[in-house]
Amino acid sequence: MIVVAGEALIDLVPERPGDRLGPLSPRLGGGPYNTAVALGRLGAEAAFCSRVSTDGFGEALLDGLRAAGVDTSLVQRGPEPTTLAVATVGADGAAGYGFYASGTADRLFELPPELPSGVRALALGTCSLVLEPGASAYEALLRRESGRGVFTLLDPNIRPGLVPDADAYRARFRSWLPYVSLLKLSEEDAAWLGGGVESWLAAGPEAVVLTRGAAGMTVWTRSGPREVSVPGERVEVVDTIGAGDTVNAALLHVVAGRGPLSAAGWRAALSYAAHAAALTCGKRGAQPPHATSLRTPTPPLP
Repeated sequence: MIVVAGEALIDLVPERPGDRLGPLSPRLGGGPYNTAVALGRLGAEAAFCSRVSTDGFGEALLDGLRAAGVDTSLVQRGPEPTTLAVATVGADGAAGYGFYASGTADRLFELPPELPSGVRALALGTCSLVLEPGASAYEALLRRESGRGVFTLLDPNIRPGLVPDADAYRARFRSWLPYVSLLKLSEEDAAWLGGGVESWLAAGPEAVVLTRGAAGMTVWTRSGPREVSVPGERVEVVDTIGAGDTVNAALLHVVAGRGPLSAAGWRAALSYAAHAAALTCGKRGAQPPHATSLRTPTPPLP
């Protein structure tokens, strides 16, 4: 089983991109939530670990997880409201966000008991590692599960408007790296965080995957191939919401729990992730693809 820990929220997405005062459509979202749904749709055994509101939005979020086949037994519940993220979508489909997160349910997440012995991977990232007091609980979960040998993926997915102290967050990010197996981040995240691939690899991760939108993605590893890149896939972009989360899920689905991959293995894994992300960009809101819509439901790795 792969456990995804972090926030579940509602994205309010413009029905007409570029219309600042136009109607907004509520969509199930949150980076970790999207990753969990994508894993379920891709056919992976997945569970979601978070604190979700008992309000109507919270019930809808749980329904979405169950519909994707995601285990919700690790979800904590609370009466606090659901976080809202108001999206702005540019002409190129790129999305920006404003958050309404004060006093919301996911901020009050508490460290759960040790995860089941059958868990082979844990994924974390986005707002959940910024907003206290929940951020400290998620950080403790990362350190504990990494310490008992669980494969871990970190996607910082930076939302600068939520970070109260950028330098403190950057230092905290570096403190997580010894507990991370796979670091995945976008070019924008990398530029904001500073440092670089060499310093990140030296701090702990076995591999770093950098996504470049339509230009594709690259992996650097500490053992095996030094650097492998694949191009992006051409697609008519509706918006990019959830594309990076789909990359997380696709990589976890095929890489977690395996030994070091060859260059051909990484190329197959990255190409699979790029294809899944392209399909996500072709739909409005975070709508990861189902395995049946992919060229290869799960690629055999050389």
